[in-house]
Amino acid sequence: MLWQNRSMVKIGVIGGGQLARMMVPPAVALGFDLCVLAETEGSSAAIAATMVGDYNQLQVVRDFAKTVDVVTFDHEHVPLEILQTLVAEGVEIHPSPKALAFAQNKLAMRRRLAELNLPMPIWAEINSPAELQEFLDANGGEVILKTPIGGYDGKGVRVIRAVEEADDWFAFAPLLAEEKVSFTRELAQLSARSSTGEFRSWPLVQTVQVDGVCAEVIAPAPNATPKTLEYAVEIARGVAEGLGVTGVLAVEMFETTDGRLLINELAMRPHNSGHFSIEGSVTSQFEQHLRAVAGLPLGSTDLTDESAVMVNLLGVDETNDFVTHYRHVMQLHPHAKIHTYGKAARKGRKMGHVTVVASESGWALAQARAAAEVLLRG
Repeated sequence: MLWQNRSMVKIGVIGGGQLARMMVPPAVALGFDLCVLAETEGSSAAIAATMVGDYNQLQVVRDFAKTVDVVTFDHEHVPLEILQTLVAEGVEIHPSPKALAFAQNKLAMRRRLAELNLPMPIWAEINSPAELQEFLDANGGEVILKTPIGGYDGKGVRVIRAVEEADDWFAFAPLLAEEKVSFTRELAQLSARSSTGEFRSWPLVQTVQVDGVCAEVIAPAPNATPKTLEYAVEIARGVAEGLGVTGVLAVEMFETTDGRLLINELAMRPHNSGHFSIEGSVTSQFEQHLRAVAGLPLGSTDLTDESAVMVNLLGVDETNDFVTHYRHVMQLHPHAKIHTYGKAARKGRKMGHVTVVASESGWALAQARAAAEVLLRG
């Protein structure tokens, strides 16, 4: 195992975003040396950036991998052929390229989940206008169309009511079409699987999306039945084991009007739906991810109180400066924990988040929303 007979394990993270940034505190606590391959100078995770370069270049990633014991990720966008080459050269990578293939390509994901008999919306591969028209006719005349590669936070997703609305996308075929699910809410099941096969899950959470971007997370999901909670974990375990995931896994789901759970998206890394765990869980998703990729025993995922609520700080304009409002927010909302990502302000951009842990989720949500409002608007 990585940690045996070593004074310090070096974990390399490809990507200098906020997820890598939030891995730094638990890495320090565990005595790991966290090294980040950042895309640019001054990235969110600049404090741990040991190298700046283009992760699309084999030699850049190869040179970075030589400086660490194991490689993991802040995002899923590193070309698979690069990762496959490094694995063939003996580099330890978690999650593996075989698993990441399903996070990078939504059509590949749907095919594999179908083989595993896991619950999903009705879907189809679309290669032509005629196939899209057939899918529209079979699914009520309104469907979701996605580009299989590259979409996130609402990008690469359209609601389609007529074939002509997708004319500019057929050059990128094949596309993924899905039924437009009638759902009551969106949920996310966070879990972790270690390189030794150990599995643990956090409580199921409810997520609230605004313009395709996660705005709020409530843990645990209010009014979820024991059957729903158990089934969500069963789904997450099925995905983690069936796809061979190592590290944190987020399974985003729809809860339908008739009580079913349907898998929407997957992320094989720490995820926005799990930020609450920094203060809200015995073991945060960031610590757990590091434990998992290093092959260490996983930590407890119990909540530290009855509920934890997270509200994202989404940029209002280019002038947002949270720091000037810290004193006011901290005086008004002493229970609020503020996290900022060191990013230049931009409308709609994830600039940070606020978490409140409490015995009652309604009170926690009100406090988190109020704190976020002061931070964003003064």
